[in-house]
Amino acid sequence: MANAKTNSAKAAPSPEELSKAELENKRRDISKYYKENIPHLKTQLSYEELLRDIEKTRAERLQAQMFIAQTMAPEPTETDDTPPVTNQQESSMRFDASKMDGADAAEQIKRSLKRSM
Repeated sequence: MANAKTNSAKAAPSPEELSKAELENKRRDISKYYKENIPHLKTQLSYEELLRDIEKTRAERLQAQMFIAQTMAPEPTETDDTPPVTNQQESSMRFDASKMDGADAAEQIKRSLKRSM
């Protein structure tokens, strides 16, 4: 292991050991590398933004479906053994889909729509 460390130290001289010309060449190579990769990174950024928008739209759709399901659900009757939802429970069940990704929102909706028996 000691040989590997000394070999790598010999292969990559420290900045103090490089001449100004070598430092300038190294900086130019690094700048060239970054400039060559900018188009790829822009493409990746567009891809990630599209994924984010898709997940946000899915979460909003699921939230709307949950709202419709709750709105259309019949009022609990006396024969129904599930207790009515109180304001405190209702506020704790609410969530903001814009603060979570689509998978988390879908899981939250699934959890809140399940009925315990």
